[in-house]
Amino acid sequence: MTEKIVAVTGGAQGIGRGIAYAFAEAGYAVSIADTVRDAGDEALTHIQKLGGRALYDHVDVSRPDDVQRWIARTVDELGCPSVLVNNAGINANAPFLDLKVEDFDHVQAVNVRGTFLCSQAVAREMIKRHQGGAIVNIASTRAFMSEADTEAYSASKGAIVALTHGMAISLGGTGIRVNSISPGWIETSDWQFSGRAKAPHHSDADKSQHPVGRVGVPDDIARACLFLADDAGFVTGQNIIIDGGMSVKMIYV
Repeated sequence: MTEKIVAVTGGAQGIGRGIAYAFAEAGYAVSIADTVRDAGDEALTHIQKLGGRALYDHVDVSRPDDVQRWIARTVDELGCPSVLVNNAGINANAPFLDLKVEDFDHVQAVNVRGTFLCSQAVAREMIKRHQGGAIVNIASTRAFMSEADTEAYSASKGAIVALTHGMAISLGGTGIRVNSISPGWIETSDWQFSGRAKAPHHSDADKSQHPVGRVGVPDDIARACLFLADDAGFVTGQNIIIDGGMSVKMIYV
């Protein structure tokens, strides 16, 4: 069997780390892009200890030169990715009337432009080799529902959902499928760099907000990414909400 390769942005911590580990356990070589060096090195070491091939590169996905360098290095050292997971993201929550335009723009640059740049770079390599592939964009339920003072983040995640169906149509004839996942509450405090990780605690109220009776974990998102990568040949342009049913539960105050 030919080894498959996945590229994961923001793959050093949180949901991204869970995605990177799940693909490694499924036999993929893993290329991680992230801005947190200690966490990236730790994730790389973990995958290598599992017997997998991997690399970590310090990448700001909003910078075209960083993205091009990372993808070129990935192709050279591991091979052309058959899967890209655009997970990197930041927020800048602030009272709406006080939100600085530069902070709003920075969130869009990382979350939206980063998704575009990485998708474009990987798609070019896939098309060059006539191999097709899958792109999975990590959006959020914040694309469809909000708390106060989250405008920058919510706007970016809504843009990612729209970018997903746009790319799915544009790339459809190339054999590249593009889908997005919108996570709800996913607990990541224990999926950080080991020196900063904390054991999570959830109250009964936290759990009861979810019809499934618990808060989500990174593996819930990782398994969906694997499905979209390997077993969803007739699925493209779709957004899958993974939130334990939280967004469909009516709440009366």
